[in-house]
Amino acid sequence: MTSSATRTGVIHLAERTPQLTGAEMVAALVPPPQFADATFETYRADPAYPSQQEAKDLLSVFAGAATPAKGGFFRRAKRPETKPGVYLDGGFGVGKTHLLAAVYHAMPARRKYFGSFIEYTALVGALGYQNTVELFRGSDLLCIDEFELDDPGDTMVMTRLLAELVTSGTRLAATSNTPPNALGEGRFAAQDFLREIHAMASSFQTIRIDGTDYRHRAVDGHAAVLSEPEYEAAIADAAARGLASDDRFSDLVGHLARVHPSRYIKLIEGLSTVGIRDVEPFTDQSAALRFVAFIDRVYDAELPIRATGTSLDLAFPDEMLAGGYRKKYLRAISRLVASTLA
Repeated sequence: MTSSATRTGVIHLAERTPQLTGAEMVAALVPPPQFADATFETYRADPAYPSQQEAKDLLSVFAGAATPAKGGFFRRAKRPETKPGVYLDGGFGVGKTHLLAAVYHAMPARRKYFGSFIEYTALVGALGYQNTVELFRGSDLLCIDEFELDDPGDTMVMTRLLAELVTSGTRLAATSNTPPNALGEGRFAAQDFLREIHAMASSFQTIRIDGTDYRHRAVDGHAAVLSEPEYEAAIADAAARGLASDDRFSDLVGHLARVHPSRYIKLIEGLSTVGIRDVEPFTDQSAALRFVAFIDRVYDAELPIRATGTSLDLAFPDEMLAGGYRKKYLRAISRLVASTLA
């Protein structure tokens, strides 16, 4: 095994035990590398889906990069009653994160942050709720990617946090595959938290984006599966040019249970390729959800995946795809297919 300091060689993710301080977590609240230069100009709206151009125009106004048209979305005959946040609702692969990053880059804000939903909840866990409120209080913009409420604890924390920030003048921009009033459906007793969910939803103006998954527009089929000799050659080639990981699927999945999801970004730090041997279908939903969070970080880092065994898009069995986390799994499948073909 080669040290990551050399930037070449092979490592095993299951042997890494990354640590992440609160300061490092805050410093990481910027758009991921693939969206570091995202702008409204570089967003290519699909003419077959007019809602994409409409969303682009509305968000340009929200970010202050364009002037609202007379009678437009953010203008009224009297003083406009705009909500403090915008919420991009749409399927995976339609460019929501690109547009969210464009808002971040375009808004002339002194203090602004961009992170995934899980990064914000992890920060609360690391710093404590009140310290997190004080950290963000007075900030100009908070961008939240992949907004999902998977448990009552997250519901209470995020609704309280956003309510306090909105009162301090913070503007919000979020993306999700689920409209804000439907967050939590199918995953926990959402009816017990409807007041909190609706209160949070009232802070957002929902903008719907339709379209097809851009990652699949030129792709047909499953995630790529390599034979053992092909896999060995691919990892050896990657290791000669950078740092590659090589783990059995069961070892990696087991290790993810011992590493907080907020640290997955550190788990893959320095890598150029992720190697996974002997992929097999999940039998445990908690393990599957951790893997989804891991793949989100791999995809954000633009890392190619090389794998053997079951095609990674078939790792989520039908009973999981039929449940309350369906959209999360479908997003992961989309990203897995793209990453194995990269």
